[in-house]
Amino acid sequence: MSEDQSGEIRRKLVESKENWAREGRLLTGTNAPPEQRLPPGQRLVTNWPVLDLGVQPDISTDKWHLRVDGLVENPVVWKWADFMAQPQVEDVSDIHCVTAWSRFDNRWEGVSARHLLSVVKPKPEAKHIIFHSFDGYTTNLPLEAFADADVLLAHSWEGKPITKEHGGPVRVIVPKLYFWKSAKWVNRMEFIAADRPGFWEERGYHNEGDPWTEQRYS
Repeated sequence: MSEDQSGEIRRKLVESKENWAREGRLLTGTNAPPEQRLPPGQRLVTNWPVLDLGVQPDISTDKWHLRVDGLVENPVVWKWADFMAQPQVEDVSDIHCVTAWSRFDNRWEGVSARHLLSVVKPKPEAKHIIFHSFDGYTTNLPLEAFADADVLLAHSWEGKPITKEHGGPVRVIVPKLYFWKSAKWVNRMEFIAADRPGFWEERGYHNEGDPWTEQRYS
């Protein structure tokens, strides 16, 4: 596929999703407590749908890196061997996509957010994180949300490496928020003091993204 073709696909996909936000598509107008496992307006699937902007960067593990910088005491750049040398954890959690599908009981393996935070040591003024991806995508997250016990940087799903279609070799997993907050192909985490919207947040999507209160759009 040529660069012009991929650019046109991306433009049409973004335009379609911006229209969703303007129209309030999929909103049911209902809230639910988190103990209700399936959030309002979601349908349960058993497959894992592929959603992206028409570009799937093919990043080999020998080319992959993660830069963690900004308001941290100990900025790091991890290459693949550094990342895999960190303590590894497994976690099982659900996925809730803003396009109204959910998938239960996904088994992940990777590096926990809490371990990463213990390494880089955010400064007191750090309140938010901007995730940057190899395809130019960004999304924002409060530091408090990233520090949750079920958040991790995952390299494996169901016992196998995460494929490039789903954000491999490493993607963020933030189970309690809509899945656009779980950045694919992550290569940088920037700790900042004042919040800054990411790609979809600038295009009509909610800044926080809580599925149980249907925070799909701003």
